[in-house]
Amino acid sequence: MSPPVKRTRRYESPRRAAQAAATRRQILESAGKLFERDGYEATTVAAIAADAGVALKTVYVAFETKSGLVRALWNLRLRGDDEELTVQDRAWYREVLDERDAARKLRLAARNSRAVKERVGGLFDVIRGGATTDPEIRALWSRIESEFHANQRMIVETIDATDALRPGLDVNRAADLLWTLNHPDLWRLLVRERGWTPDEFEQWLGDTAIAQLLGVTRRRARAGT
Repeated sequence: MSPPVKRTRRYESPRRAAQAAATRRQILESAGKLFERDGYEATTVAAIAADAGVALKTVYVAFETKSGLVRALWNLRLRGDDEELTVQDRAWYREVLDERDAARKLRLAARNSRAVKERVGGLFDVIRGGATTDPEIRALWSRIESEFHANQRMIVETIDATDALRPGLDVNRAADLLWTLNHPDLWRLLVRERGWTPDEFEQWLGDTAIAQLLGVTRRRARAGT
């Protein structure tokens, strides 16, 4: 009878893990800079590796493909950190869902929308540009749109649960309205093209969402009616 095989426990060095995380973050920072400057198609993985000061193999081991880099960069900027939590599990999103006052809920949603768009920056343009030529990026953009609409619908459903939607407005139409108002295209048009400040965008978004979904104008909201 052969002796039992002794299994060795894999040792995970905290220092090595920290170094790997720092390298990963540096690669993503370089990728974001080059993608936004040169576009998805023109940016090569080799250029990203050179800018990050790492071997080309290191990038491929960590992210596998150029589209994998974009997906990782999107997840980082959308969520705001490296924690493996979906948007639905994030404290800033849960705060919106848990808020009982409908107007306050939409103000919080406007705050979050502004914060995400400031983090994401020009990555929207990178993804949309890459979607025209790369099937994996096209699938990523489709998922972003679908998940974004689903997140807005969840907010609307919590408003509807308190009977706060304006008369005649159903959940489907309200979700479409909130999705449209929160869409990155409006941020691009108003902030990047027309020069609105992020503060002005957030205020407008909150005012408009309240008026469209709750039927409360800014003047009435200020009067407390």
